[in-house]
Amino acid sequence: MTREQQAPGLLGARRAERAEGLPFHPPVLAAARAAARAAALAAALLGLMSLTGWVLDVDVLKSVLPGGAVSMKANTAVAVVALGLSLYVVARTQARPQTVAARAAATLAAGIGALTLVEYATGTGLGIDELLFYDDTAGVATGAPGRMAPNTAAALTLAGTASLCVSAPRIPAWAGQILSMPVVTLGMLRLYGAAYAVPELERFGAYTGMALHTALVLVLLGAAVFLTRPDEGPAGLLMNSGTTGALGRRLLVTALIVPPLLGWGVLVGEDAGLFGARLGTALLVCGNTAAFTAMIFTALAVGRRVEVAHARLQWQVRQNELLQAFMDHTPAVVFIKDLQGRFLAVNTTFEESLELPRDQVLGRRDQDVMPPDLACQARAADLAMLEEGRPVQREELLAVPGGPREFLSSLFPLNDASGTPYAIGGVITDITERVAAQREVQRARRRFLALLESAPDATLITDGDGTIVMANAQVEPLFGRVPGDLVGTRVVDLAPLPQRRRHGALLDAYLRLRDPRPTVVDGDLYGLRGDGSSFPIEVSVSSLRSEQETLVVLTVRDVTDRRRAEAERAERYEQQRHIAYTLQRSLMGEPPRLPYLPSAHRYLASVQDPGVGGDWFDVIPLDTHRTGVIIGDVMGRGLEAAAVMGQLRAASHALARTGATPSRLMTALDAFVSDLAGQLVTCSYLVLDQGTQEATLCSAGHLPVIALPPDGPACRLRAPVGVPLGVNDASGVGMPFEEATQPLPPDSALVLYTDGLVERPGTDIEVQIDVLARTLETALHGAPADRENLDRAADRLISTLIPDTAAHDDDVTLLMIGVPGPNGQDSCG
Repeated sequence: MTREQQAPGLLGARRAERAEGLPFHPPVLAAARAAARAAALAAALLGLMSLTGWVLDVDVLKSVLPGGAVSMKANTAVAVVALGLSLYVVARTQARPQTVAARAAATLAAGIGALTLVEYATGTGLGIDELLFYDDTAGVATGAPGRMAPNTAAALTLAGTASLCVSAPRIPAWAGQILSMPVVTLGMLRLYGAAYAVPELERFGAYTGMALHTALVLVLLGAAVFLTRPDEGPAGLLMNSGTTGALGRRLLVTALIVPPLLGWGVLVGEDAGLFGARLGTALLVCGNTAAFTAMIFTALAVGRRVEVAHARLQWQVRQNELLQAFMDHTPAVVFIKDLQGRFLAVNTTFEESLELPRDQVLGRRDQDVMPPDLACQARAADLAMLEEGRPVQREELLAVPGGPREFLSSLFPLNDASGTPYAIGGVITDITERVAAQREVQRARRRFLALLESAPDATLITDGDGTIVMANAQVEPLFGRVPGDLVGTRVVDLAPLPQRRRHGALLDAYLRLRDPRPTVVDGDLYGLRGDGSSFPIEVSVSSLRSEQETLVVLTVRDVTDRRRAEAERAERYEQQRHIAYTLQRSLMGEPPRLPYLPSAHRYLASVQDPGVGGDWFDVIPLDTHRTGVIIGDVMGRGLEAAAVMGQLRAASHALARTGATPSRLMTALDAFVSDLAGQLVTCSYLVLDQGTQEATLCSAGHLPVIALPPDGPACRLRAPVGVPLGVNDASGVGMPFEEATQPLPPDSALVLYTDGLVERPGTDIEVQIDVLARTLETALHGAPADRENLDRAADRLISTLIPDTAAHDDDVTLLMIGVPGPNGQDSCG
């Protein structure tokens, strides 16, 4: 038989302890279950006695008290017998046949109580009151012979339901235990009524009263339900073997005994005429206060002891956790054994080394978890250390599951206060790699010397002070000096005299780094040849640090040819950029400066290409009263975008001069762009009519035009935004372009721009447009929109939206127009 089969009570207690975190002693649980069975059996016997009284028609058995007016009804007796037997079976066994019968009996009792409550609630008889026996003891006032009291019916219904709950393991025990509490309360009320001579507690209204032994039965049944599963729910809190269980039992006994005794004493005093009702009430309150105060201080004392013990336990647990965490984070194998060789603690590295989980190691000896040879070797080492009486450290070759390895083992005794060892500690470090490295060092040194001489570049090795300790043969053709002559000299002496201080500072700064990594320095470094001439060099620097010294490896290359080639490439690049920028300016053209239409413009080329892009703008005089203003952006950059921009600028200028409306001009440009494969263009065309003080605007996917009236805030000109040019197919089938005309007051300022001005990674373009509008208001606040003010405002907009013009990565085009003419109404309405 297994341990679980031999000790089911202990196993159940341990399960409960694991489930609820409460300790239980099996004898306590066994006593609780025995009390539950005794209470259930006693209740069944009292019910059987009353049932016998009904069978034999003996009034004493029915009512217990001679001449008692209230008897246990026959239905009550049947329900009590059924409930008592049901709870007795449930408290004794959980076998299926018996629990099925117990649930049936509990259902019968609950059904009798529930049907009686239905009779009281509906005021009708269901024929169950005198189903078994004719009742001639009921008073006329009850009006229902054979019917149990309503409080009895309620208690039996609750008790039957509670018995069903505790008989089902899947239902939480607290459900039945909580239902048992009102059952006990209803019984105790009747007992208190008899003890204190309070007849009002015997019956409620004109209904049948509860018999005295019925009240006792209810208390027994409630207690049996509560104790049937003593290791769960509220009963588990009361029955656990910890401090809370002991304190709870004391408090419960005090609460059940002290208040009733105090109440009984007060009533006796009042009946004897020793004091009146008011003084009796005061004495009762005073007695309860004193009793519960004593209980409170008892609980405080127990709680304080629990807190102190818990604090000590927490501290000890924390120390153990810190020790285990320290061991687990140690890369070496760490263990603690008792003197008999049983493992008390191991770390994670130990588990990984033996490929065994910790729970299969703790409590076992070396021979239980290690190969036989290794176990014998480990035990012999432990005994030798104990015999010597002091820590021992040695290197040894051990055969572990992964193969033989070199280890550095440290064994030391753990002594108590008297100096007597009680355990063995060990730290075993795998030094296989270190031993192999030491062997490799010798071979590496020989290889290093051969590698140093075979390096194609001049290589210098210095100490931490910059003194040369080694140099290869390649330094001679570079510096014109023999390697042996350089050993012992300072490396900065190989630089021209004006450069030596800077070279020395760079080397010192590198050596001061906490973790210097290999790096290449080629900025304004020069070497000194033997003839006194200097030449540009590139130096690769790396360091070798050990406990004894720091070595710096300097690989020096002559970069004279590279610097010459870089200078030539830079010169060619600058020439190409100048040519491209000139091409961009020629393609974009310079818009005419109309004397009646003040304007200012800015163009910034991207720094990521030679300066060629697809932005353009144009100011086109149409007649004496009308002027066309156009701005566009060809997607992409480079010569191709600039070529498309030049064609579009010429086409748009020619179309505008024909008098085409903005929508018709956009339609024609869209057809033109559709013939160019893979091109996409945004564009806005604005026609200013100085005579009518109106502006007609059409947009093909371009950013909104910002208008600043002379007496209002900056806003966006309202206009329907169409699709970019090139989205519709070549046949012209697609989204039509729409235009909008709106009034524009004199002295207004208009701002047209491309996306390079307001589009930045990580920012909202709408927010940037709002910044543009606010900056425009600030720059032209209260000033006329003449050419000078527009020019200053253009600089203000560029500096605000592009703080670093030397690092922007997109073309930027900005055009500002001042609106002349007679006064008109606000265009931003």
